Amino acid sequence: MGIIGFIVFGLFVGVVARLIKPGRQNLGLVGTLVLGVIGSLIGGVVATLLGTGDFGELNIIGAIVAIIAAVVLVGFVEGIMGRRKTHA
Repeated sequence: MGIIGFIVFGLFVGVVARLIKPGRQNLGLVGTLVLGVIGSLIGGVVATLLGTGDFGELNIIGAIVAIIAAVVLVGFVEGIMGRRKTHA
């Protein structure tokens, strides 16, 4: 998968993660993209370690792990943003 495909898939993962995570996230398009790409990186690494494919390949295990990782990241960022907002 090329860099453009990786970015598009990262955006897809970020959007799906935000749809799965309940509540209102204070993230824009760039934040969604960044969290989705980070989730995709994590999914690619886990899929490679499990032996289901190469890092740059799109496979179902990597996609599922990427979405789960992105949901966790959205929750993490939401928690940090919430704490920062209450202390300000």
